[in-house]
Amino acid sequence: MPARPTAAGSGLGWANLGMDIVSVKRVRRLLEDHGERFFERMLDPGELADCRTSSGIDLLSLCGRIAAKEAAFKTLRVQGRFLPWRDIVVRRSDGGWPLVELRRTAAEMAAESGITDITVSISHDVDYAVAVAAPILGDPSGLRP
Repeated sequence: MPARPTAAGSGLGWANLGMDIVSVKRVRRLLEDHGERFFERMLDPGELADCRTSSGIDLLSLCGRIAAKEAAFKTLRVQGRFLPWRDIVVRRSDGGWPLVELRRTAAEMAAESGITDITVSISHDVDYAVAVAAPILGDPSGLRP
C-alpha cells in the first residue's frame, strides 16, 4: 500500500515538512572517537568532499548534511522504515545552496509517497545545525507537466 503523506485536512497541494537539529558537540565527539570513517556510513564520498577544507572536515558542514538527510527523510512519512543514509544525498550546488538527490530505497519511498523531489534549507551556528525540508509533490491527476 502506498505511503502517501498524511495529516488531518490533507489534500491536493498538501506537503509534510521535515526538520532536524544536530548538536555540533555530539558530532565532534563522534569524529574524535571514531574518525572520519564513521561518517562514511552516512555520507557518500562527494558529500564528505563538500564538507572538507584544507584543514580537514568542516564540522558545521558535516552537521548540516546530517540534519538535511534527517529532515528529508521526515518528509517521506513512512512507518517502520529506517533512514537510508546513503540513498539521500545532499550536495552543494554551484551557487552554494544544498540540493537533494534521492537514490535507490529513498527514491522508492518518495515515489510511494507521491514525492518527485525534496528541497532543503540548512543553517548552522556555533553549537547546532538545523535543516528544513519540503517535498515537491507530483500531480496525482497527471494533468500538469
